[in-house]
Amino acid sequence: MTSTAALPAPRWEEQRSFDELGRALRDVTFCVVDLETTGGSVGDGDRITEIGAVKVRGGEVLGEFQTLVNPHTAIPAFIAVLTGITNRMVADAPSIRSALPAFLEFAAGSVLVAHNARFDVGFLRHFAQEQDLVWPDFEVLDTVKLARHVVSRDEAPNHKLSSLARVFRASTTPNHRALEDARATVDVLHGLMERLGGLGVHTLEELQGYNARVASASRRKRHLADTLPHAPGVYLFRDERERVLYVGTSRDLRRRVRSYFTASEKRTRIGQMVQLAASVTGIECATPLEAEVRELRLIAEHKPPYNRRSRHPEKVTWLKLTREPWPRLSLVKRVLDDDADYVGPFSSRASAESSLAALHEVFPIRQCNERFGRKPSRSPCALAEMDRCLAPCDGSVDEKSYGAVVRQLQDTLLRRPDDVVDLVQARMSALAEQERFEEAAHHRDRLADFIRGSARTQRLAALTGCPEVVAARREDDGRWAVHVVRHGRLAAAGVIPSGADALTWVDSLRLTAETVLPALGPTPAATAEETERILRWLEAPGVRLVDVVGEWTCPVQGAARHVALTTLAP
Repeated sequence: MTSTAALPAPRWEEQRSFDELGRALRDVTFCVVDLETTGGSVGDGDRITEIGAVKVRGGEVLGEFQTLVNPHTAIPAFIAVLTGITNRMVADAPSIRSALPAFLEFAAGSVLVAHNARFDVGFLRHFAQEQDLVWPDFEVLDTVKLARHVVSRDEAPNHKLSSLARVFRASTTPNHRALEDARATVDVLHGLMERLGGLGVHTLEELQGYNARVASASRRKRHLADTLPHAPGVYLFRDERERVLYVGTSRDLRRRVRSYFTASEKRTRIGQMVQLAASVTGIECATPLEAEVRELRLIAEHKPPYNRRSRHPEKVTWLKLTREPWPRLSLVKRVLDDDADYVGPFSSRASAESSLAALHEVFPIRQCNERFGRKPSRSPCALAEMDRCLAPCDGSVDEKSYGAVVRQLQDTLLRRPDDVVDLVQARMSALAEQERFEEAAHHRDRLADFIRGSARTQRLAALTGCPEVVAARREDDGRWAVHVVRHGRLAAAGVIPSGADALTWVDSLRLTAETVLPALGPTPAATAEETERILRWLEAPGVRLVDVVGEWTCPVQGAARHVALTTLAP
C-alpha cells in the first residue's frame, strides 16, 4: 500500500482565473478513484483486487493512493489477462477490511470522481456496508456522464476512458490498472473542465448540473446574475418591456439565478421563460422567511405568467354561517363586518362545497337561499319531506329548537368538530361493511375537506387575533433572526448584529415595523398563504417567543387533532 505526494505540472491553468458562485472548481478537492475487480457485479460475489486514487485540487496533484487487495477468491483467467493482476500478486496483499478504511481516510473531505462512477462507488459502498463502516456523505462526479454532454461522436467513437484519454491527450495511457486509469481519468476530468469553462461552468454545482441541452442563447445570459448579491432574497425575471415573467426566492440570489443559465433545467416552461428574459432584479432580504413572504406578495402583485401558484390569493371561498332569524350556511367570496361566523378560506370552491355537504349531512338546517321573517308561512321543500331540513318555512320548528341546532353547528365550526367526524365516520363504516367503497370514499373526502378547512381557520384566527407576536431563532450562522408579526402579517424582519444588545435592538425593530390594522373576522391582515408560512416558521424547532401581545391559542378539542383522518382510507 502506498500514498505519495508527487506533484506533476498542472494541465488545468484555465481554472485558476475563475471567481464565480458556489464552490469554485479551483478550490474543490477531487479524489479520482478506479478499481480493478474479479468481475462486473458485486451482486454476483465479485471482489475488489486493486484500488487506485489521485487527489487533485486546482489542477495540481496533492497525493496518490494505490494498493492491491486480496479478494480471497480465485481471479478468473480472462480478468488476469485483462488487468495483469494474478492470484500470486495478491496473495500477500491486504484484505478489503484494511484497504477500504485506508482509502476512505485518504479520500475524506473530497468529491469522488470515477469513470462510470456507479460501478466503482457501488463496489466501495457495498464493502463498507459489509464491514459496518459508515459511508461518508461523498458527492460523486461521473466523467462518463459529463463526457456524453461534451464530447461528440465526431471526436470519439465512444466514451470509454481510452477514447477520451486520446481526445484530451492524457499523459497516462489507460491499461486496466487502477492507479494508471485513475491518472488518465484526472486528465480527462481536467480536459472536460477546460472545455466547459468557456461555456460558463465555473463551480462544482454548475458542473454537477451541466446539460448540453440548455440552449446556448440561455447560457449567454448568465451575466444577468453578476450584479446580484450572495444573500437571501427574491429575484424577478423581466422581459424587454420590463414585464415580470417569474418570481422566485433563494438563500443565495446570485448562485440561484445563475443556475437557470448553466444548470440542467428540466422544466420546459422555465426554459421558455429564460429565453424571453432580458433582465433580473434582486431584492435582498434580511432572513429567508422575509424572502418567502416578499415572493408571495410580488407574485400576487405582478401575476407573472410563469409562476403557477400563488398568483390569485383573492380567489378564495369562505363558508359562512349567516346572522338572520333562521340562519343557514352559504358560500361567499369575502368576509364582511356582519358578525357572522366564517370558516376558510378554501383555495377552491369545490372543496368549500364538499365541506358544506358534510355539514348538511349532520345538521338539518335550511339550505334554501330565501330570507325568512321570524314567522314564515310557506310550503315545505323536498328536503323537509325527506327529514333533512327542520323546515322553519312552514312552522315545523320553533325558534328555540332551531337555535339550539345552530349553536351546535357554530360550536362545530369554531371549536369542536366531533359531531361531524363521528357521524360521517359511522356512515363510512356502514358503507364499507356493505362493500360500497366508492360511496364511503365520497363521504371521507367530504369530511377531509371540512376538517382541513376548519383546522386552517382555527390556526389562522389564532395568530390573526394577536396585535403583535415577536419571535427569534438562531440561524445556521449563529446569528439570531427576529420577526415581528402583526395580525398575521409580517411587519418586520432582521438579524441581530454581532455585539449588539439584543433587547435594545429588538425594541428598535418593533418601533420601525409596519403598522398593521386588523382585518375583518378571521381574515388575516395578509393573505392566508403568507400567514401559514409565518405559522410554519413560528412552529419550527428552536423558535423562541420574545413577546406576545394578545392571546395566541387554539381550541384543545379543535379540528387540528382530526387532520390525520384526512389521509385515511375508509
